[in-house]
Amino acid sequence: MSLPAKFPYLSAGYNNSREWTRTATAVAPNGTLPVAWPASDGIHVTPLTSVGKRSGADTGVKGAKEVGGLVAHNNGFALLTRVADTNKWHDTAAAIVRYTNGRQTFRTKLTGTSSHDASPTLDGRLTWNGSKYGAYFVVHGAGGFADGHYGDKLSYISAKGTKLSGGWSWGCSHNEGVALHAEKSGAFTSLCFDDWRSGLFVSTGIGAPDVAPVVQREQCWAGYCGGTFPSRTGDLVRSATGRYATAFASRGAASAKKNPADSSGRGWSVTPKTSTHQVAVAFLKNRNSGPGKATHLSNTKGTEHMNVHLAPYGKDKLLLSWESLKNAKCKDGTCTGTFTGTHLRLIGWTGKFQSADKVVQARITGDIAVSANGALTWAYVPATPSYATALNGASPTSKTLRIARLTP
Repeated sequence: MSLPAKFPYLSAGYNNSREWTRTATAVAPNGTLPVAWPASDGIHVTPLTSVGKRSGADTGVKGAKEVGGLVAHNNGFALLTRVADTNKWHDTAAAIVRYTNGRQTFRTKLTGTSSHDASPTLDGRLTWNGSKYGAYFVVHGAGGFADGHYGDKLSYISAKGTKLSGGWSWGCSHNEGVALHAEKSGAFTSLCFDDWRSGLFVSTGIGAPDVAPVVQREQCWAGYCGGTFPSRTGDLVRSATGRYATAFASRGAASAKKNPADSSGRGWSVTPKTSTHQVAVAFLKNRNSGPGKATHLSNTKGTEHMNVHLAPYGKDKLLLSWESLKNAKCKDGTCTGTFTGTHLRLIGWTGKFQSADKVVQARITGDIAVSANGALTWAYVPATPSYATALNGASPTSKTLRIARLTP
């Protein structure tokens, strides 16, 4: 698919490690599939048919800075993004923008002076339950009790763009990644990586108090966590019986204990099990419970595993994907190495493999849309990545996106 503007398809992560710039593909009730991607003039949303073919010109959200989540409607879309703002840090504001039939119908800022926060990066999720949106994203304290600190915020917004009650203004400390699943009623299911308590936690309805159930302990510090979602935004898949599954790259925990140097009593000290990241999955029995223990599905210490995604596949399976680097060289929590492919493998809801490992030419660089017939669709730049060095300088650009479609 040809693009009308250049798409900078790589971003610099911690230690300037190379990451795919996130795209988001979503499915509307009528089956159409908009794709959101960033350019220098804002965020572009490209309309696709139900089989992934371009169906018209892009809608441009001028001045928007990041794809933080996309919800598709029959008559348009809603986008979680960042827009210009005035605050002490000169940060952008988080905002949800709704377009109907090609025209903006509302733009609601979710951070600002009254709430003493801003959002210089979202690393977020946007979901919809048929009547309201849930937006989960990173915030930077701009005044108030959290001035200068980073955390996460969950906001609920009505179909008309009005802020609703519920959620929280401050959750996980130095939020390192989130996942969110919409629910028909009650709190939306949520997960977060936290650098203070060091690991991945269930934050459903509670933000991140000390009692948040543990999914996996990881070595984390400000700006980094040994466990990670791609682009710090994770997948949460719900089963027909109300269980949940998530997947992430993990360094594991050889040991985990309270940090005696932390006078608050909240801090944890974790020694990672591996210098490289391995593929991990975890299953929650319901929206409020931890899994007891995450399952690590790889154990090749010289191989780096990254960009881990999870999607429903057919009636009772899950599609797990990741990228791998051989001869990994790791320093200060991140690794370089030789790219060896994008892997696809099926797993069951017990965490056991249901297929052989398959290396494919497609890349998965953002949110995957799940159609009513079970088909999976996503957008990516057709480039072979190099992870031999850090990303120093500007990202390469592309004026082409490829649409991938996988039908169970």
